[in-house]
Amino acid sequence: MKVVKKILWVLLAGLIVIQFIHPKKNKAEGPQPNYIGTKFAVPQDVQAILKIACNDCHSNNTRYPWYARFQPVHWWLNKHIVKGKDELNFDEYANKSLRYQYHKMKETVDMVKKGEMPLNSYTWTHKDARLSDTEKDKIITWAGSILDSMKAHYPMDSLERKRKK
Repeated sequence: MKVVKKILWVLLAGLIVIQFIHPKKNKAEGPQPNYIGTKFAVPQDVQAILKIACNDCHSNNTRYPWYARFQPVHWWLNKHIVKGKDELNFDEYANKSLRYQYHKMKETVDMVKKGEMPLNSYTWTHKDARLSDTEKDKIITWAGSILDSMKAHYPMDSLERKRKK
């Protein structure tokens, strides 16, 4: 019993200590020069959907919930944010290669159609981020229009690698 009590005290002390260790918050000041909207039109209704359902993990500005002040929750959230930004960052989109941009818009269409984005782990705590069929259609149509614009302005071999047979 004494061993269990010591272990619990050590765990409690560790939990208290980690409350003072936080990763840097994902907050950027001012307009982002490489935001997707600097290269492609982002209608206001799509911007609103992105703000609620996508930008916390796919931009340089995250809206942190109240419980993010506690560890290890903040570390867990930060891991999701870093991974999400590595996959697609709307605030850095215009600074990427044409192939990257094209691929990410195709991926966006595919993932939204399949209901893979936003992640279930995100929508559990952000109920407003659950996309309705109408919102999904708006995102898919918008991303599709970007794909069409890119196809109209650039040769396909600059957008996609030719696959070896």
